Amino acid sequence: MPFDHPLPPLPVQPDGVAWPTKAWPESPPAPDTDTARLNRLLDRAFTDPAPETMGETHAFLAVQGGQIVAERYWRDFTPGSTFPSWSEAKSITQALIGILVRDGKIDIHAPADVPEWQETDDPRRTITLDMLLRMSSGLKFIEDYVPGSVSDVIEMLFGSGQLDVAAYAASQPLEHEPDTFWSYSSGTSNIVARCAARALGADADTFREFMFRELFSPIGMRSPLPKFDAAGTFIGSSFCYCTARDFARFGLLYLRDGVWDKTRILPEGWVDYARTPTPAVPDTETLGYGAHWWLDMAGPGSFSCNGYEGQYTVLVPEKDLILVRHGKSPLEAKDAVQAWIADVADCF
Repeated sequence: MPFDHPLPPLPVQPDGVAWPTKAWPESPPAPDTDTARLNRLLDRAFTDPAPETMGETHAFLAVQGGQIVAERYWRDFTPGSTFPSWSEAKSITQALIGILVRDGKIDIHAPADVPEWQETDDPRRTITLDMLLRMSSGLKFIEDYVPGSVSDVIEMLFGSGQLDVAAYAASQPLEHEPDTFWSYSSGTSNIVARCAARALGADADTFREFMFRELFSPIGMRSPLPKFDAAGTFIGSSFCYCTARDFARFGLLYLRDGVWDKTRILPEGWVDYARTPTPAVPDTETLGYGAHWWLDMAGPGSFSCNGYEGQYTVLVPEKDLILVRHGKSPLEAKDAVQAWIADVADCF
């Protein structure tokens, strides 16, 4: 499907609504919300035991106009429970690169700082951070989660590559000329994460401090648990546990164009960069892809962080809406979960 529609404007924080740096303001849903349909959809998702069509839904949160308007948890999960990010971490990685761009420490259009690619005859030398963020590097990487299948992502995270995930990904050869072919790859995200650390000259502890000082703490995210490999690289493809409320804070930062309570966290234009369609994404894909963000799951103009087993933070600018869903859904339930999220968005 085509993904070349205009970008909808990003809404500003409504007058009189406090920023959730310390606590989330809460409000009943707006009068025009179809609350009956919303409650039916939530009841279906939180059925105990969970329906086979969607798997388990562990947390749901809706923020509209900067306020929590709906929230529900399954069994013993609570607002204080942390949830796996899986590939939602990719969007956090994109934010960290944005901060480095803001501070003049990285140029995303220059060749990426990857030691493995520095030989003069290495064709990978031309790969930029922009290509990596848009999953258009041309590197070979098999992103397969089916047990028993050949899978670079499983080998990287849990096999021979787990001690140095970026080195594993950077060792892959080119399959396509850079910037001509789109292929989703967790490996590229870990190369990006290592580039961020190299730009700072940071080890794991220093990079973790950078994440909290520059991104998490200014927007009130207190729960993040980023994971690093033995080489000291943030596993930016996959591992940053957070509460649902903190994922919503991260979403609000992007919905507000990278500005938080009058302070610009992300450089001007960075959110538009994240949600601008990558031309190389084939029309056969059901979702578009920007720069480490997915596009259009909840209608044209929406953009989202999507993670394995049904982790989602979805932004709908035209409705000033954030939807967070966490759970444990099998791969074959992905379409059903995404359709459910689109139906929920339609209630607002």
